[in-house]
Amino acid sequence: MTLKSIRSVLIFLCSLATISRSSAHGKHLRLTYPSARATLYFKGDTTKPVGEVYFIQMPGGEVIVKGGVRGLTPGKHGFHVHQNPSLEDDCKGAGPHFNPFGQTHGHKASAMRHVGDLGNILTSEGSSHTRIHKVDNVISTNMGESNIIGRALVVHAGEDDLGQGGDEGSLKTGNAGARVACGIIEKY
Repeated sequence: MTLKSIRSVLIFLCSLATISRSSAHGKHLRLTYPSARATLYFKGDTTKPVGEVYFIQMPGGEVIVKGGVRGLTPGKHGFHVHQNPSLEDDCKGAGPHFNPFGQTHGHKASAMRHVGDLGNILTSEGSSHTRIHKVDNVISTNMGESNIIGRALVVHAGEDDLGQGGDEGSLKTGNAGARVACGIIEKY
């Protein structure tokens, strides 16, 4: 063995010992990558993407939802996972909110909610870009009934009232209004 290859082996063994020692102290080396992605398009125009949203499944079960969308009006916009992987008919082909357990609409932190209820995203006054960063403990990008891969992500024209509006529409859709952008959630 040459001196250079002995040195390389020693560096490799030292790095393994460091990783093992860190793991023994409760510090785990954890690399995370997006497990799913949705490219968003304004309703009726699937030729020009207006945003991307990534879903990162964490080892503890929560999913980080991160990304952005351009061109929304200022204010809050309902942000939901819908049942069908379709952008047809101005995003109406996406169907209702993803709701495999037959719950009423609610806030993403509510015990009673659709799996697809992710609350609102906020477009600031004078901004042309809406940043999205959420953590959710109900959706999943793994196998199971809460798996969102193969569903649609929809941005609505208005604010989601989070099921607190006191009427039937609130308990079904959050009264978030028309669909303005959508995309298919795909494995990444």
